[in-house]
Amino acid sequence: MSAAAPVAASPTTTRRPVAVGVLAAISGSHLVNDMMQSLILALYPIFKGQFHLSFAQVGLITLTYQLTASLFQPLIGLRTDRRPAPYSLPMGMASTLCGLLLLAYAPNFATVLAAAMLVGIGSAIFHPESSRIARLASGGRHGLSQSIFQLGGNAGTAIGPLLAAAVIVPNGQRSVAWFGCAALLGIGLLCYVGRWYQQHLLAVAASPKPRAAAGEARLPSRTVAWVIAVLLVLIFSKYFYIAGLSSYYTFYLMQKFGVSVQSAQLHLFGFLLASAAGTLIGGPVGDRIGRKPVIWASILGVAPFALVLPYANLEWTTVLTLVIGFVLSSAFSAILVYAQELMPHRIGTVSGLFFGFAFGMGGLGAAVLGVLADHTSIVWVYKAISFLPLLGMVAALLPGPRALQR
Repeated sequence: MSAAAPVAASPTTTRRPVAVGVLAAISGSHLVNDMMQSLILALYPIFKGQFHLSFAQVGLITLTYQLTASLFQPLIGLRTDRRPAPYSLPMGMASTLCGLLLLAYAPNFATVLAAAMLVGIGSAIFHPESSRIARLASGGRHGLSQSIFQLGGNAGTAIGPLLAAAVIVPNGQRSVAWFGCAALLGIGLLCYVGRWYQQHLLAVAASPKPRAAAGEARLPSRTVAWVIAVLLVLIFSKYFYIAGLSSYYTFYLMQKFGVSVQSAQLHLFGFLLASAAGTLIGGPVGDRIGRKPVIWASILGVAPFALVLPYANLEWTTVLTLVIGFVLSSAFSAILVYAQELMPHRIGTVSGLFFGFAFGMGGLGAAVLGVLADHTSIVWVYKAISFLPLLGMVAALLPGPRALQR
């Protein structure tokens, strides 16, 4: 047991070939996990009508599951850095399954919040360890592996509203339970991943301990803390903006353009699908040209489109949201790998911190913007959040590749 902790803390100690099967399984399970999360998002119009919710209450649902995930993820990452838990991932998916079933039969708003909390706990367990495993399976191509891992999650988020439009909207709330079959598939995939991870830990524990890589401690701790703070500002700008764009996109389209619920769900699917496609860009490009240019371009680059969006007609709204989703989604993989390279012995902690902060900002953004929407309008909210991508300018404060090699 004592030999296991250093193994988890040093994921870069052994260079291995890319574990394609493991990357596919962890990405597939990410698809299942985030698809089930996005079903909550897609159910908002149903819950709003059935339980007579205000926009603030709709935002509180998002806040509940994302804040739960936000608070627990860094703690779980810190814990698994010290003591690996290969089979914790299926347990996390089981929690999400329980939340999904409770969501299907929730008789009131309070039960919906309890279900959202179970989904948040499942995500809190899933993301730090699965991100670590994606890095372990990368064969040194860390950006690519994180992009593949994120692609699964974003694809699941995109599929959720489409499935909701096809299955849940015509068949009602209880049809959500049918998606429990996907959760069972996810549990099976994660059992396979957990077995590989356990074998990896045993193999590395039995091998001679390598010396620390030259130059591994690249920056002083104070500088690392400053850089992490800058990255968190970028995460704030991205996820607070995305919270407003995605949580209220269906309401925005219905209110401003008078489209139907199903049509709005299809537009949301298009936006989320573009986000999934853009995920594949940030990691591999960052492997080639460096993380900083990708971070800079992906957040600040969407600012012109975000500023124009609230004034566009329906056709241009569709086009602009596709561009915003594609470009902005490339940021997270680059940000996460950048942070992991700053703290290579704290992969779980870093992953938990960034996933947790992203979830927290998404939940907080949804709640705050829901209150603003109740007191103003959805259109006013879209105008207010359009300035957030301008915070991408703080990426100029990040050290470049030469500074990181010192």
